[in-house]
Amino acid sequence: MSNTTSTDIDPGLLAGNRRALAGYQATHFRWDVQGAVATITLDRPERKNPLTFESYAELRDLFRALKYASDIHAVVLVGAGDNFCSGGDVHEIIGPLVRLAAPELLMFTRMTGDLVAAMRACPQPIVAALDGVCAGAGAIMAMASDLRLGTARSKTAFLFNRVGLAGCDMGACAILPRLIGQGRASELLYSGRALGGEEGERWGWLNRLVAPEVLLAEARTLAASLCEGPTFANGITKTMLHQEWAMTVDQAIEAEAQAQALCMLTNDFRRAYEAFAAKQKPVFQGN
Repeated sequence: MSNTTSTDIDPGLLAGNRRALAGYQATHFRWDVQGAVATITLDRPERKNPLTFESYAELRDLFRALKYASDIHAVVLVGAGDNFCSGGDVHEIIGPLVRLAAPELLMFTRMTGDLVAAMRACPQPIVAALDGVCAGAGAIMAMASDLRLGTARSKTAFLFNRVGLAGCDMGACAILPRLIGQGRASELLYSGRALGGEEGERWGWLNRLVAPEVLLAEARTLAASLCEGPTFANGITKTMLHQEWAMTVDQAIEAEAQAQALCMLTNDFRRAYEAFAAKQKPVFQGN
């Protein structure tokens, strides 16, 4: 069984594929790190934390960079104040869009879709903490996260049809039915209505409800618990959860056989066995 650690890896390979992100300086949102948990805070509470062209692009680039992060093993996504995110800023995004030609509009929609693709491709589990308004692109970012904690007063709305657009935005028609079922997803995407917190928990949209005053703390605690697990293997789980959507059952079984064999080569697998034999709790290190 392999005993390879990061100190045994060629520095040139590490330099091109692993980097620390704890010191990242965000421009269009807040970024802070506690231990191995990074928190992204959408920080425009006076407008219910809407996105701009610039914040879309920075979020996309940051989630892409997280794929190579050596020090971040889980991410919490939250909004400042009493709301998560109201979607694209009406004045800074929606207004300009109505004046753009098709090539520029496609540039924008591809950028927003790339944010979802980057969120799904990064190996870190993403925990969304949903309070208050979670609408439009905000609902999409919550959808693209791996786990969702919410409050009873949270209201999630995929409201694209209410502004004259299709519900097929940023992967919604592919991802949302897999989370809550085809019929329920169809209802939300056709109607644009808000899904309340208690109903969202019943539907499986929310993993659980918590009180607003402890929402961020609970999300960080959940993320920290994931960091205590075998983080390399957790990244493999996230990858397979995403990739197996496009596989047959037989293909998925074979892909999982290969993935699990890879995880059996890790030191964390050995640590788990040795801890079990010693009747101790394993201390995973992510390698």
